[in-house]
Amino acid sequence: MSKALNQISRSPFTRRIEGGKLPRRFTQLTFTIYNGRRDPMEHVSHFNQRIVVHSKNKALMCKAFLSSLKPVVPRPLDSLLFMTMLEGETLKTYANRYWEMFNEIDGDFDDMAIRTFKVNLLAEHSLRKSLTGKPINSVYQLMDRIDKYK
Repeated sequence: MSKALNQISRSPFTRRIEGGKLPRRFTQLTFTIYNGRRDPMEHVSHFNQRIVVHSKNKALMCKAFLSSLKPVVPRPLDSLLFMTMLEGETLKTYANRYWEMFNEIDGDFDDMAIRTFKVNLLAEHSLRKSLTGKPINSVYQLMDRIDKYK
């Protein structure tokens, strides 16, 4: 799980860009936030027009461009780590929410998904007790076990 946490908390920038200095009197520019629904070329064009005076500072442009994008919240992996079964929620509803988010994740995080699903069940839930007593090794085994408890 520490590999997954490291991956999601890592900066998206290279060290050179991460260490780039902002101009002394730089104030954050305001941009139209790109939400994935508009034309991406139009967004880039708008961004370039707004930041033209800083076009030589590549580190600044990278950092500023990132702020022009809609935040990816909740990020699927983050969401899985903190998704808990709510008091009064059925196992079916919780499992459906969980698998919907799990299916959005790129990469091999099956072990982490199995552990977080179990840990985030209500402590008194019989499925949690079953998963603790008889551990499973794959997401498919987890799905089968969930089906037995729905």
